[in-house]
Amino acid sequence: MVDMARGDVAARPRAPVAGLAERTPPEAFFVGSAIFHYLGPAFAVLLFARVDPLGVAWLRIASAAALFALWRRPWQRLGGLDRSGRGLVLGLGAVFAVMNVCFYVAIDRLPLGTVAAIEFLPVILLAALGMRTLRNGVALGLAVVGVYVLTDVELEGEPVGVAFAFANAALFAAYIVLAHRLSRIPGIGRLDGLAAAMLVAAVFVTPLAGWSAAPALIDPVALAAGVGVGLASSVVPYVLDQLAMARLSRATYSLMVSILPATATVVGVVVLSQVPTWVEVAGVALVVSAVALHRERREAPSDTVSQGVQGAEVPSRP
Repeated sequence: MVDMARGDVAARPRAPVAGLAERTPPEAFFVGSAIFHYLGPAFAVLLFARVDPLGVAWLRIASAAALFALWRRPWQRLGGLDRSGRGLVLGLGAVFAVMNVCFYVAIDRLPLGTVAAIEFLPVILLAALGMRTLRNGVALGLAVVGVYVLTDVELEGEPVGVAFAFANAALFAAYIVLAHRLSRIPGIGRLDGLAAAMLVAAVFVTPLAGWSAAPALIDPVALAAGVGVGLASSVVPYVLDQLAMARLSRATYSLMVSILPATATVVGVVVLSQVPTWVEVAGVALVVSAVALHRERREAPSDTVSQGVQGAEVPSRP
């Protein structure tokens, strides 16, 4: 009886969360994610005046890991994973760590819109590998031309930035594959798996960039800004992504991804005053058109709305 009572009490707080997620259109979650996906990094660029880009990468991951740990306590569910599942968590954590390092080095040297356009090239490549059609071939061609235009503009001035942008793009593709697999293994919810991977990322990124964040630890303004970047860049958009993907088909979600490079360009203009040239605008437009044009094979939905919402619920506490 006591156990049943505890189960009832634990379940009650989750109902409002599930109800809110079901009533909110999934497109609203995606739009919110699109805004925060580059709003956080834009503010991180402003933080570069106080902290080295590698230090900002560490602050982002470490603060996001702390926030996820306080909210999800993912270690309580790791026992439900088998060896393969734990390997996925470790792999995703390592990708998070290196991807963020490459991303911040890139946006320190290149406009945010350029990095975003390069970052989403793997979305087209993954789609082209999965479904060979004339439509996807045209989309791939547009993406290649668009990225060529963007990188040709920056290559002479910032070859290091371009190299890190492409490394970030490759890791983004790895993130898509690993996160997709992690969200479908039994034993752990969507957000708990994400939280566990972020804790792993904090461990991986410390030897790479922790030393660069040392000055921020005694600078209250920089430390608070770093926590804000972690919340805006990693916690909010990743959670909103999970809520959107739980109820959108892969084809629809891929179509909506086309707004992200444009979002990054707008954020770069508004927050950072990074006014693109007409050539750069044309390059971003080609990449956006490519992502909008491509189509993935339609699949029967593998997750119900209730399963997707369940992954967003706060787990009961013992």
